Amino acid sequence: MTEKNQEKHKARQQKVKENVDQKVAQANIEQGILQVITGNGKGKSTSGFGTVARCVGHGMQAAVVQFIKGNWECGERNLLEKAGVPFAVMKTGFTWETQNRETDTQAAQATWLQAKEWLKDDSIDLILLDELTYMVSYDYLELDDVIETLSNRPKMQSVIITGRGAHRRLTELADTVSEVKNIKHAFDAGVKAQKGFDF
Repeated sequence: MTEKNQEKHKARQQKVKENVDQKVAQANIEQGILQVITGNGKGKSTSGFGTVARCVGHGMQAAVVQFIKGNWECGERNLLEKAGVPFAVMKTGFTWETQNRETDTQAAQATWLQAKEWLKDDSIDLILLDELTYMVSYDYLELDDVIETLSNRPKMQSVIITGRGAHRRLTELADTVSEVKNIKHAFDAGVKAQKGFDF
C-alpha cells in the first residue's frame, strides 16, 4: 500500500472511529434488552443459545423456556443444565406431530406459567423464550398476557424471543429485532439433521 493510500485509509477509519465513539457516548440508558429473532432461516434458536452461553460465561444467571420442543436429546440443554441453567420444556413436540390442539394449548400454558415466574425474578439476568412466536400465532397463549408480562419484567432483565412469524406487537415492543433469511438449507436437499449441528 502506498503512503497516499495509507493516509486515505487512516482518514476513513478515523471517521468510522469518531462515529462509533459518538454512538457509544450517547448510549447511556441502563436496562435489560428485549430481542426478537425471527424469519424463515436456520439459526434463530442457535443465536439465542449463544447469548445464553455468553451470559453464563460472565457468571450471570440465565433460564431457558423451550416451547414446541419434545423430550428428545438437546445438546444445548445437556451443556447448559450442567452450568446451572434451569429449563422449562413444553415436551409435547412439534404441533404437526401431536395434532391435538387441546393438549398442546394446556402444555403451552403450563410452560408459560413457569416462564412468568422467571419473568418476575430479578436474580435472572437473561431468559430465552425459544419458539414463543408460534404459541402466539396458534393462540395457545394470549398475546395481551405475553405483552403485559414482558413489559412488567424486572428493569435489568433481558429476554430473547425466537421463532418464525413474530407478531407485529412483539417486534414493536422489542428493543432489537433480527430477521434470519433462508438462502439455502441442507434439509431441502435431502440431508438429514445432524447431531451436534442441528440438535
